Amino acid sequence: MPDIDLSTVIFALVALFVAWKLRSVLGTRNEGERPTGGLLAPLRRAPGPPGATVAPPEAAGTGPAVAPPPAERWQGFAEPDAWSGLDAIAAADQNFAPEPFLSGARAAYDMVIHAFAAGDRETLRSLMAPEAYANFDAAIGARAAQRQTMTTTVVSIDDAKIAAAQLTGSAAQVVVRFASKLASVTRDKDGNVVDGSATEVADHLDLWTFMRDVRSRDPNWRLTATQAER
Repeated sequence: MPDIDLSTVIFALVALFVAWKLRSVLGTRNEGERPTGGLLAPLRRAPGPPGATVAPPEAAGTGPAVAPPPAERWQGFAEPDAWSGLDAIAAADQNFAPEPFLSGARAAYDMVIHAFAAGDRETLRSLMAPEAYANFDAAIGARAAQRQTMTTTVVSIDDAKIAAAQLTGSAAQVVVRFASKLASVTRDKDGNVVDGSATEVADHLDLWTFMRDVRSRDPNWRLTATQAER
């Protein structure tokens, strides 16, 4: 019988004990068993071409997010009669959104009112379509011929809401109803008041029409018509 080294037996027993403890703590996995998913679990492979994947399942009880009806995006910005026209414009121009549009329309309203009073043709030309500019240009010319001057202050723009909208071909047209308070006075060559008042503030309700070709790279809308509603 061969001699048995006592140290070898001791190391073998220690190794068996360590292996048993690891088995009891970590457990074992059968050959066909797959690892369970966790925070870092890979995406599950979907049926189809090699490499195709699907997202991990959603958390229990959450379900997919339900998108609001498309028309709801216009609430608070437009009258219901304008919603279908706005849907058509937004479908043709994915960058169109009501809030930035109305913000730009408010700025244009303020600029046009003050530019018209000051006779600033250059500013008006940059904001208007040719047909609308021609009307403002004629009014400025008539005022100058009578040697009259005009001063207007936009005290406030109380509301700006889309009243109508339509898409004809690639031409988008949006009508905005402005409710504002203006102080305006026109004086003759001697400084006498011929229209309006330098101290009284008047309420105004106006419909302004803006147009843009949705195929154009120019993002700016042009004022094409103005109308006093009352």
